[in-house]
Amino acid sequence: MTNLEYHNPVLLKETVDGLNIKPDGVYVDVTFGGGGHSREILSRLGESGKLLAFDQDPDAKQNVIDDKRFTLIPENFRYLKQFLRFYGCKKVDGVLGDFGVSSHQFDVAERGFSTRFDSRLDMRMNQRDKISAYEVVNEYAEADLRSVFCQYGELKNAPKLARLIVQERAENPIETGDHLKELLTPFLFKGKEFKILAQIYQAIRIEVNQEIQVLKEFLQQTEEVLEPGGRISLISYHSLEDRLVKRYIRNGLFEGEPEKDVFGRVEVPFKKVGKLITPSKKEIEENNRARSAKLRIGERI
Repeated sequence: MTNLEYHNPVLLKETVDGLNIKPDGVYVDVTFGGGGHSREILSRLGESGKLLAFDQDPDAKQNVIDDKRFTLIPENFRYLKQFLRFYGCKKVDGVLGDFGVSSHQFDVAERGFSTRFDSRLDMRMNQRDKISAYEVVNEYAEADLRSVFCQYGELKNAPKLARLIVQERAENPIETGDHLKELLTPFLFKGKEFKILAQIYQAIRIEVNQEIQVLKEFLQQTEEVLEPGGRISLISYHSLEDRLVKRYIRNGLFEGEPEKDVFGRVEVPFKKVGKLITPSKKEIEENNRARSAKLRIGERI
């Protein structure tokens, strides 16, 4: 198959190093994309090693790796445990995740992820999903839109944004990126246009793909599928994701603190491995997508 144009994987060496790979181990790459991380994992596995990869985007099939140790599962990683069992893997030695939108998805205009292009509002990572950005923008109640912009875009003027969209769509459906950008021009303050627009697009995209809920479901399954000593090596690109990953590695919860036993001890599923890792200046210069990446590693206790 012909490989689609994907940019270099972010923090490639650091992320795969974080898995502490055993040559005969079983590993999972839950965000296959262009296959960069997967190829690096395979290069460190022996003949009896095994790698399973998830990607719900049909485009990822064009990058499938011809290797008997490799299996591509064309599904959302929220079904991690279910499909590992289907493929006969109750336990694995490591799980790698590189969250967010792939460079390929950003660069294909008709997918609607990028603010650079004018295309129909879409933003679905899985083209089979029924709800796209069009439905969110044109059919969500004002209160729900306000919540999306506030929670997922962390936008202070979320109420005004939601009200303006509801007023506009009552007269004309908002079908394209350019229509949405033109409508929101009064909120794109000079010098911050791209940042604010990116926050708006991020909020809609997270809602369309249920990214926060998916991440929570996935994290809770990692402690069930990992062998003791197995690792998670996870890259996040915005604070909402990173906060969840950080808290889960620290105490196995997304909010609050774990309960203590009568001796004041807590039982948590993971221990933190090393410190937060971010890309070098050189990597950011070579790959702009890396600029906001944060890598955290945890080991199953």
